[in-house]
Amino acid sequence: MVFLFYDEDYKSVMSKLKTGISGLTESEVEKRLKEYGYNKIRKEEGINPFLLFLKQFSSPLVMLLVFAVVVAFFADEIVDGIVILIILLLNSILGFTQEFKAEKSIQALKKLSTPKALVLREGKVKEVNSEFLVPGDIIVLETGMTVSADARLIEVVNLETQEAILTGESTPVRKTTKKLDYASLISEQKNMVFSGTNVINGRGKAVVVRTGENTELGRIAKRVREIGNKETPLQLKLREVGNFLTISVIIITIIVFITSLARAGLLSRLFELTVTQEREFTELLIAAIALAVAAIPEGLPAVVTTTLALSVRKFVKKNVLIRKLSSVETLGCTSVICSDKTGTITCNEMTVKKIFVDNTIISVSGEGYSLKGSFSKRTKDLGLLLKIGVLCNNTFFDYSKSEVVSGSPTEAALLVSGAKYGFTRGELESKFKRIYEIPFSSKRKFMATVHKLNSRENIVFVKGAPDIIIEKCNRIIVNGKVKKLDQKTKNKILELNRKFSSSALRVLGFAFKKIHNKKSSLEKLVFVGLQAMIDPPRSDVKESIEKCKAASIRVVMITGDHKETALAIAKKVGISGMVINGSELDGVDLKQNVEKFSIYARVSPEHKFRILKALKDKNYIVAMTGDGVNDAPALKEADIGIAVGSGSDVAKEASDMILLDNSFSSIVKAVEEGRIIYSNIKKFIRFLLSSNFAEVLIIFLALLFGMPLPIAAVQILWINLLTDGLPALALGFEPKEPGIMRRKPRDKNEKILNAPELVFIIGIAITMTVIILLFFKETLQNLEYARTLVFTSLVVFEMMNVFNCKSEFRSVFRTNPFNNPLLLFSILFSILLQLIVLYTPLSSFFKTVPLSLEDWTRIILAGFIIIFSGEILKMINNELFLKHK
Repeated sequence: MVFLFYDEDYKSVMSKLKTGISGLTESEVEKRLKEYGYNKIRKEEGINPFLLFLKQFSSPLVMLLVFAVVVAFFADEIVDGIVILIILLLNSILGFTQEFKAEKSIQALKKLSTPKALVLREGKVKEVNSEFLVPGDIIVLETGMTVSADARLIEVVNLETQEAILTGESTPVRKTTKKLDYASLISEQKNMVFSGTNVINGRGKAVVVRTGENTELGRIAKRVREIGNKETPLQLKLREVGNFLTISVIIITIIVFITSLARAGLLSRLFELTVTQEREFTELLIAAIALAVAAIPEGLPAVVTTTLALSVRKFVKKNVLIRKLSSVETLGCTSVICSDKTGTITCNEMTVKKIFVDNTIISVSGEGYSLKGSFSKRTKDLGLLLKIGVLCNNTFFDYSKSEVVSGSPTEAALLVSGAKYGFTRGELESKFKRIYEIPFSSKRKFMATVHKLNSRENIVFVKGAPDIIIEKCNRIIVNGKVKKLDQKTKNKILELNRKFSSSALRVLGFAFKKIHNKKSSLEKLVFVGLQAMIDPPRSDVKESIEKCKAASIRVVMITGDHKETALAIAKKVGISGMVINGSELDGVDLKQNVEKFSIYARVSPEHKFRILKALKDKNYIVAMTGDGVNDAPALKEADIGIAVGSGSDVAKEASDMILLDNSFSSIVKAVEEGRIIYSNIKKFIRFLLSSNFAEVLIIFLALLFGMPLPIAAVQILWINLLTDGLPALALGFEPKEPGIMRRKPRDKNEKILNAPELVFIIGIAITMTVIILLFFKETLQNLEYARTLVFTSLVVFEMMNVFNCKSEFRSVFRTNPFNNPLLLFSILFSILLQLIVLYTPLSSFFKTVPLSLEDWTRIILAGFIIIFSGEILKMINNELFLKHK
């Protein structure tokens, strides 16, 4: 049987837990520790560094490179094998370093547990390690403490807790000991305290009801563990490329090798070879190895990882900290952003915007907690209204920093509105000493403070829900004169309250009364006015949401706030769509209806998780923001988990990226940057594969037609590892192309080698192959010279092809060849490397001879054919594919 605890009298709860007001005995604690276990979250097994490093060799692309190393060593191509192995190790170390730091959610959750707790045992208060708390323990709660376990309150004195890490809402929760008939949400369980939350006011005692993983905090930790890790679209696409290359290499290498053996007459006598035939067999094997090496873009994993790693700096400049490199690409195909309202879409700073006093509506300027602002009009009693808001207030505010030290955002807004008038709390309290307080409660819906006015009189200031305050008043002050408050005026004020509320404004009423003793009745008060406040949207959010719409990205707002407030904020920032309450979600088939709703109000963490699952089931790529412990499962389940910088450590550790400025606009900037980076990744993949496929075709056709190997294995390796590498990396830093945020998000199932890519890659490869084989055939009488011509032609043609790859569909003549200085430098550097190989002693190692000026002229002129070939292929792609996008 499951006990809810909040729906029972606390005495009944204590009876079920077999405990008393004096607490448990030490012997009973020992028994319960054995029965319930320690009050801690189970630690996940640590990562084995050795196994994690081996995991880096498990992808098809890397396995291809491992195979290339083995084959190279087998054929005595030691230098080639060592170079490939070095690239492999460097790439694996990079991947290992990133993954080793990635998964720390559970450790962060553990750190939230309070190291020490005050507990009542055998009638005495003791400080114990929180691990040793058991159900039935009586814990003592004081201001500033972190709660160590879930517990049912048995005694409270002005007790308030901050439960934002579980509920997402920053408003302090006033606690009670009374039983509740219904309270499904954590935020509604006013007679409970929860592990990991903080006591921000008052004191109390509570009986522990749940410990360790049975707490709300522990339950979240368990769900985070169950979700596991997810593969990003980039990982899936690279696996596709690896599988494609694996199959291609195996098939082509086998065909070439068998065909070559058959042409040489060696296939029928493999086990009876003469010395001469053995040498010929070895040469054919080396040719097959060269073909395999040519087919594999050895630099691809390293270039992808390096591009992603270096792009992290760009994100930091946009106030985004990337925790997982793979999330950079995933951002680019984000189709839905699920954002919390408070603190991301809004400022998380309540601001008074409207005041009603002296029969006048006054507008207040300024945003957030900034003390800069003014009043559209100053009436006679405006100062009195603001004075009540400052004095009937328990929030501590740092005026010099414009930030809340402790307390509620609502009360902070009242302190700020007072400061705009010239009032500070310290100054006013020195003149009006507080001598008594009636704290706010959800039942009373008001707060009152009594202050010393003079030696004979006191004054009581009251603030609270307007409908409650107005009913306690029989008079109203207007322009300094107190007069009778009739029903017509009351109705006018209540109607104004409703009007303010429908505009997402939180409204408080204010009243006062002069009294002779501090415990006078709070009736027959003098009504002063209203202050209406809002947690305003960030100034740049509306523009960012418009960018999302242009980019076909849905924005979904998820909040614990009320439906009316959520809808009003959504309208202000331009989020359109239906709104639904969390209580209504239980009766809705979300999987079928999730696309109807864009605004979710009064939701629980479970609701948020369901929303994300439903969107993902509809094949959306979902980015989600969060800040509290309650968000950790959803952050990990989302394709992109985005923690806010002011959030909990748990949210940050579960996330893929962190917003350093908490702003929604930074998410949009990150999405744009993600699109740019993915587009650039495709550019260098296009460049590498078209170059490598050309090398494959050249070797394949030469051997097929009985020609000598047109390029040495070491020359192929030089091109693939060094000459190609720098331009490929530089393509990863191309500036954004026009209209990148006016495109639809990519389908997450889109192949990285789609039809336009294949048309381009194959077309360029064929063009290069035809020209180079013609060069080779013409100069076969001098094999070393012919191979040098092929070697250099490949390098120059590939450098020409770089300019083709700057855009998938736009003409090379419409791109700016000088907008990427790194690319220009890399091309010049690659040509310089080629000159070194041709005209220095290294030529003997690379089996090259110097080329004449005439040779260079022929090669460069032929290179322009590659440019024009790229233009024709883009025209074909534009005609066949672009119009359908």
